[in-house]
Amino acid sequence: MPSEPSRSGIVTDENSGERQIPESMRADGTTRRAIKIRPGYRPPEDVELYKNRTAEDFRNRGKAGIPGAEGLKDATSETPSPASNKNAKRREARKKAKEATEAQDAAASKAPPRPETKPEEVDPEAEKEKKARNLKKKLKQAKDLKNKKDGGESLLPEQIAKVIKINELIRELEALGFDADDESKAEAGTADAGADTKPLKKS
Repeated sequence: MPSEPSRSGIVTDENSGERQIPESMRADGTTRRAIKIRPGYRPPEDVELYKNRTAEDFRNRGKAGIPGAEGLKDATSETPSPASNKNAKRREARKKAKEATEAQDAAASKAPPRPETKPEEVDPEAEKEKKARNLKKKLKQAKDLKNKKDGGESLLPEQIAKVIKINELIRELEALGFDADDESKAEAGTADAGADTKPLKKS
């Protein structure tokens, strides 16, 4: 009685021990005759591949669990650890806090809108004086730098740019209604007044 055919199609007769590939029908209808296989010959299809267990275990190292860990998992699932209890409590607390904030947001959205507070009205005169003070300060710095330059000192590029802007600063001051030489004129006026009040010497 022939055995089950192998991968290569070889059938072994159990009584005689002869091996052969039985005859078969071709696609065109002709018969393919049986082929006898010599004793001891093993075709490549029937050769079992060598499997290295160490290499196989190394390839499957991440897939399989740790040996003996399954029993531990069952035991831990029955008795929850204190850390898992703590994490569960934290999750509950976060959930409650989130619900509370959502409720507050909903209440805030339902509340009537607050009347908008009008910004304080700025006095234009005060703003003008503030700007004029700032411009005078810049002008004074620029004039000091110009005097240094005239004295022969070397200036940085930024300082030279400030010196160049002197006329522009004077124009801005005049546009605001302030005189660039207010302070110097006031000083000159006081000096003239002092000179007029000097007592005359008697001859």
